[in-house]
Amino acid sequence: MVDIIVIGDGPAGLSAALFLAKNGQSVTVLAQDKTPMHYAKLLNYLGIIEITGGDFQKIAREQVVSFGAKLLDSPASQVTKVGSSFTVVAEDGSEHRADYLIVAEGKGAELAMSLGLEKTDYGVAADADGRTLVERLYVVGRATRPNRSQAIIAAGHGAAAALDILACEAGKDVLDYDSID
Repeated sequence: MVDIIVIGDGPAGLSAALFLAKNGQSVTVLAQDKTPMHYAKLLNYLGIIEITGGDFQKIAREQVVSFGAKLLDSPASQVTKVGSSFTVVAEDGSEHRADYLIVAEGKGAELAMSLGLEKTDYGVAADADGRTLVERLYVVGRATRPNRSQAIIAAGHGAAAALDILACEAGKDVLDYDSID
């Protein structure tokens, strides 16, 4: 089991946290539930006919916690990479260490930029799995697509990062699916 910190609790961050916690990883999410999702109405999220962003957030946060992730009500204020791990300081002054860091902080991307990442006209530079040039640092969601933000894409991006971390740790591809017995 590895320690993973997720910064941000919108669809990208919560999706990453869900996949990781469901697969037995130690996950801490730093956020305050102030995502722009609270102003959204979802009519195009596959499998959901209609839901307000606030209701979506409530359900998603409960689901993530039900699989064992910790949701801390204090957003990250500072991040540093120390050796092969990350140190994250929350606004409440608490300090957290992790083997992996997933940044899902939204379009501003200040924390991601503080780690030396490149920001282009299209957002923070990351591959399809959210991997950046900084080892074990993932950036997902709106920070990588600030002008093309969409909840279902962000959630998929968070899931892709989580599966990549699980595959890195397992040394082979990992699938996450459940079947009806």
